[in-house]
Amino acid sequence: MFIDLLKKRRSIRRFQDKPVSQEDIDLLLEAALRSPSSKGINPWEFVVVQDKELIQKLAVAKPHGATFLKNAPLAIVVCADSSKTDVWVEDASIASLIVHLAAADMGLGSCWVQIRLREHNEQQSSQEYLGNILNLPQNILPVAVIGIGHPMEEKAGHPADSLLYNQVSYDQFDNRR
Repeated sequence: MFIDLLKKRRSIRRFQDKPVSQEDIDLLLEAALRSPSSKGINPWEFVVVQDKELIQKLAVAKPHGATFLKNAPLAIVVCADSSKTDVWVEDASIASLIVHLAAADMGLGSCWVQIRLREHNEQQSSQEYLGNILNLPQNILPVAVIGIGHPMEEKAGHPADSLLYNQVSYDQFDNRR
C-alpha cells in the first residue's frame, strides 16, 4: 500500500559504493516521466549523471546541503523548461517527489538537494552554476538534484506521534480537532 511506502521512506545521504543498475535507472526515469503536470504540459527535463567527476561538481553546487552527493553513484538533476508554463517549479517538484518515492519503492535511498533560489557563491546562483556545468539552455532551469544509491544503512520511518497534526485545520483555519 502507498501509505506503507510513505511510512518507511526517509532521506538517505550515505550510499554503498555500488552502481545503480541500468534497469533501475530506466524504472526511475519511467516513474519520473509518468509524473503528473499541469495541463499535461510536462515541462520537466531530467539529466542523469553517473560520471564521478561530474557528481563531484554537483556536490559543490551550494555551500551547504549538497556535499553528500560526492558519494552518490547516481544523481538525477530535475530541471524544467520555464518557457512552457508558469507552474514549471510545481511540475518539476512533483516529478522530484515521484523519483524519491520510486527509489524508496525499489529499495534505493535518495535525498533532494534544493537548487532553485540557492547560491553557489557570492557571484553565481546554484542554477547558473549547474546550467554551466551541464550545458543547459537558458530556459531550462534546474530545480533540484536527487542523489540516489543503495543505502549504507536502513533508517526507521518517522513515528506517527511525530506527525504535525497540530497543523491541520478543518473547514476554517485554526479549527483544530
